[in-house]
Amino acid sequence: MPSPTAAQDASSFKTHIEWSGSLSANFTVANLSLNQKRNFLSPYFTAGAGYMSYNAETFNTPSGANNGFQRNWFVPVGAGFKLGLSKGVNLDFGYTVAFMKTNRFDGVASGQNDRFSYAHGGFEFALGRRKSSQLQNYSAIAAIREESAAESASLRSALSTAEQRRLADEQQYQRDLGDDDADGVANKFDKCQGTQPNTTVDGAGCPLKVPAPVVNERVIVTEADRQVVNEAIKNLEFDLGKATIRERSYATLNRVAALLVEKNFSLKLAGHTDNSGSMALNLRLSKDRAEAIKAYLVSQGANPSRIEATGYGPNQPIASNKTAAGRQQNRRVEFSIF
Repeated sequence: MPSPTAAQDASSFKTHIEWSGSLSANFTVANLSLNQKRNFLSPYFTAGAGYMSYNAETFNTPSGANNGFQRNWFVPVGAGFKLGLSKGVNLDFGYTVAFMKTNRFDGVASGQNDRFSYAHGGFEFALGRRKSSQLQNYSAIAAIREESAAESASLRSALSTAEQRRLADEQQYQRDLGDDDADGVANKFDKCQGTQPNTTVDGAGCPLKVPAPVVNERVIVTEADRQVVNEAIKNLEFDLGKATIRERSYATLNRVAALLVEKNFSLKLAGHTDNSGSMALNLRLSKDRAEAIKAYLVSQGANPSRIEATGYGPNQPIASNKTAAGRQQNRRVEFSIF
């Protein structure tokens, strides 16, 4: 190999790029953050493929050759980072190395393919809606995690509110149908709360000024009286699974209350259910429905001491519980006047 000459020591080249195009993929580390939705510092890596037209000129290089414009592939690989100055502005710094698929990019053939590199710096501006997030410093994973946590908290809050409302309704129901002063009149209809034990009260729970005279007389129940009671039984309806009497039943119950007041009858209310559900639930439901009817009759002026309310649950069926028709017959409240 000949020794270098002065001309070779002063050799140089200049490569003109006529045009160049490349397509690169960008991998931003900040996009994988689990906790930080928007990052100030966003490192990234890029890699891709490109194609260019170039012409290399050599100076003082005996082995160099000017072959005019050539076209060839190259692979750009780079790294950098972005600084989020604001929601719509990034400061971008990066370094890229382009690996040529030729060893004559500089006009001189060498033992391996040529490459060139460059650094860049500048600003990146977001276009479009101002509320849109920057892709380069925005983590969709963290955003999804944040939305999921917010939805979970909202659901827990809704469930807690519903449970509190249910407990409040149940407590109110117990207060309304309770009898704090044990005078036989439910709190909801008791206009004289706190009466003394063993005090004789009227249908509104207030003490009677003059005790009613005790009259021993034979009680005669006519067929017309039984018809009034039977009509009330036929028209009696409750809300499904509850002890709330529906309004359509009030008219016939009012006639029963008037009958009790007029003839001073005694009345036994017996609540029954089918065998669907647990024994404890059916016993409580049958008792609550009988008590609800008693409370309503007392609110219409009936004497509470002459009304007995009992719940038997599924223990006294009058039909088979194996059929829907039989279960319907077993769900009943029986009225017995005497």
